[in-house]
Amino acid sequence: MIGDAIAGWIGNRIDRADGEGGALGAIAGVLTWKAAKKIVPAAIVIGGAAYAWHRFTRDRETAV
Repeated sequence: MIGDAIAGWIGNRIDRADGEGGALGAIAGVLTWKAAKKIVPAAIVIGGAAYAWHRFTRDRETAV
């Protein structure tokens, strides 16, 4: 909840920098924050699995 408020505030401030309103920036900031909370952990898990697969296959090739 506090993360959504902070993301909205940051988006609002960025959108106000062009001299127009800040509501669209606030919405974009909150949506970006919500997406990042789901995508970043998934990317870490997928990256870790890919690295483990790489290490496993490389170790098997050198052992044979």
